[in-house]
Amino acid sequence: MHIPWSDLELVVAIAEAGSLSGAARALRTTQPTVSRRLAELEARLGEPVFRRTVAGAVATSFGERLLEPARRMREHALEVEHAAEDADGEPRGVVRVSAAPGMAYAFVAPFAALARDRLPGVRLEVLASTRYVDLVRREADVAIRWQSPARRDEQRELEVLAAVEHPVVAVATREYIATLPKKYTARDIGWIGWAPPFDQLAPNPQLAAAIPGFQPAFAADDYLVQVRAAETGAGAIVSTRLRYRLSPPSPLVELEVSLGAPPAKTHVVAARAALSVPRVRAVAELLARELATTARRPR
Repeated sequence: MHIPWSDLELVVAIAEAGSLSGAARALRTTQPTVSRRLAELEARLGEPVFRRTVAGAVATSFGERLLEPARRMREHALEVEHAAEDADGEPRGVVRVSAAPGMAYAFVAPFAALARDRLPGVRLEVLASTRYVDLVRREADVAIRWQSPARRDEQRELEVLAAVEHPVVAVATREYIATLPKKYTARDIGWIGWAPPFDQLAPNPQLAAAIPGFQPAFAADDYLVQVRAAETGAGAIVSTRLRYRLSPPSPLVELEVSLGAPPAKTHVVAARAALSVPRVRAVAELLARELATTARRPR
């Protein structure tokens, strides 16, 4: 029986995601499409490949027998991509970059113009999310991560291409700063932060620990809304001193207040298997160089 690679790719995606919806995200399709394709495959094979549960999907014993050769086929598929791109010497195709909303807005979006000029055959797709994206399962090709670049179960599978530190600071417009007391402290500032369901993301907990009875003066569940509020004088926002050379000018300047926070650590990370694909390595290395250059710039 001939089983197309696309069907085996589906099996691997479901097994690694643990659910049909997770596989749909990894394959960039919809959950109904994944469900339909799996049902068609199981009908052709005459055996259930996965057992559906409330918690997700678990491979049957028959499904487990398919998984190992399917994973080997995935590695060969990556080698085929590598060889195809080497044919004309120019990286081509889509590269998915994952970053937190703030980094996606301030660094990855401005970086897109540089990537277009340096890598004209590559198209970027940016996942701006607070969700942890699994690089080993190819939910993205490259990630820009704060603090720890990898979970313990990922460490052998990932490569860190750049790691930089930069101070955490508070920023606001000059006009807003002029409204504060002459010797203002953190308690005098109207802070902009996250609204539910993201109100446990930094800097909310850190500000709550430092300021008794802390409540944001303005809150939003979208980082761009927070930035826009700060730019129009609604209050101050916690940021970093990382300023990308290609970003447009900003009206936000640093406040003279200590947040007592350790430096932020930013990493460019990719799965070792993904880096064998020329377009992924090209984007990852360009991101790493730009991040390192930005971190070395003087204030």
